Amino acid sequence: MAVTREVRIGNVTIGGGNPLVFIAGPCVIEDEASTLYVAERLKEYSEELAMPIVFKSSYDKANRTSIHSYRGPGIKEGLRILERVRREFGMPVISDVHSVEEVGIASEVLDSIQIPAFLCRQTDLVVAASRTGRPVNIKKGQFLAPWDVKNIIDKFTSTGNQGLMITERGTVFGYNNLVVDFRAFPIMRSFGYPVIFDVTHSLQLPGGMGVSSGGQSEYAPYMARAAVACGVDGLFMEVHPEPEKALCDGPNMIRLSEMKEMMATVRAIDELLK
Repeated sequence: MAVTREVRIGNVTIGGGNPLVFIAGPCVIEDEASTLYVAERLKEYSEELAMPIVFKSSYDKANRTSIHSYRGPGIKEGLRILERVRREFGMPVISDVHSVEEVGIASEVLDSIQIPAFLCRQTDLVVAASRTGRPVNIKKGQFLAPWDVKNIIDKFTSTGNQGLMITERGTVFGYNNLVVDFRAFPIMRSFGYPVIFDVTHSLQLPGGMGVSSGGQSEYAPYMARAAVACGVDGLFMEVHPEPEKALCDGPNMIRLSEMKEMMATVRAIDELLK
């Protein structure tokens, strides 16, 4: 199994044969109290299981299905809350950017920048994120083949920044559905950069509920175990205390109370491989 380069996000190192890393948190920042609650629980799980976690939540969900969908508190308030998570719980933080204008502002707070799948081919955005010098997680578009990420890598590394991760989040499979091709993991890792598997978004049914996306979170444990067995460097999972009440992506999010058991299971698989 190929060994990728190491990418450091705050106090967490991804790739290079290091233990599996989690990128986890609520899909979107709903309010300060609930965000801090999830961060505190994830910090406890991280310490009990000795598994590193990068905290993720979006300050703005700019690609919601409906104009009426909740998007988040916005960049100013969202970054303030994420900064508090980092300060109080000692976890590095990551969030999505959607435009070149956001990159500079976000990079002042975030330990790592994330580029959403729909924007992964936006050259100006990829290059701007790279120029910050921050590590960047780029989600592979649902419309791309795994070998197509080589062009994204070339764009990103053109500035000299090597701090790149590529995330698999499923491929369009007809209408309102996604499928994961597990061949994608060794193919993408062969380029030398850490590969993350986005468990929860790969189980999304895009636009499947008409004005919002559906999901099949019941399959998350199976998908996570399979991806770790394929040698991914990290797992991306969105979690919520009560997914049925979540303001975004509830049908495919993992219940927070179930997260610890899932982490322990995939850790055992990762340790066996390494």
